[in-house]
Amino acid sequence: MVVEGCTKCIKFLLFFFNFIFWLAGGVILGVALWLRHDQQTSSILGLKLDDNEPAPSTFYIGVYILIAVGAVMMFVGFLGCYGAIQESQCLLGTFFACLVILFACEVAAGIWGFINKDKVASELKTFYNSAYTKSVEPPLLSSPEATEKAKHVVKVFHESLNCCGADEFFTKGLSLLTGECSGKAITLPNCHTRIDELFTTKLYIIGIAALVVAVIMIFEMIFSMVLCCGIRNSSVY
Repeated sequence: MVVEGCTKCIKFLLFFFNFIFWLAGGVILGVALWLRHDQQTSSILGLKLDDNEPAPSTFYIGVYILIAVGAVMMFVGFLGCYGAIQESQCLLGTFFACLVILFACEVAAGIWGFINKDKVASELKTFYNSAYTKSVEPPLLSSPEATEKAKHVVKVFHESLNCCGADEFFTKGLSLLTGECSGKAITLPNCHTRIDELFTTKLYIIGIAALVVAVIMIFEMIFSMVLCCGIRNSSVY
């Protein structure tokens, strides 16, 4: 039986919010793919000093989680739209259960992101420090191949982030041992600052997207239950 009155209004509101939810899933999927293939992050996180010391992978773990969440959101959004139009209690119940699971996953991902928000930048700074130190080591302390790899890593950091060196290196005088920062250290920011800026900006984008999606999900859970109850009551009369 077709619902009427306020329940019918709820039906179209649920359809509207589900369409927004589906679009939000597409946006999150797009943002995640952008983060995965962004020239700055991919050029840096794809580096290796050697087989035993690759770039930190914590950032990519979060990105892959976002890709999965975006794809699932698009599927759940479609399920909710179809369930609302068909006025199916089964589909709406399934949709509600999926929303609860997604909401729980989003909260868990938010807690994980908050705990690890400084870990990615810290790991990358350590990786950069290691590469920089190896790039200026005397030939007797390092093989030519290892030194060239380290210089390549440092060069990619400098070109990708438009930075040079780090404060602690300048205080130790290490910047004077390499040509990478020669004449640039005065005009360019240090790489530790640029690494912080890079991931802080991306963290804000992810945080805003997650907050918008969480609000939409709360409204959808309310509307889906109201509509499901309305369908059940209308079938009685």
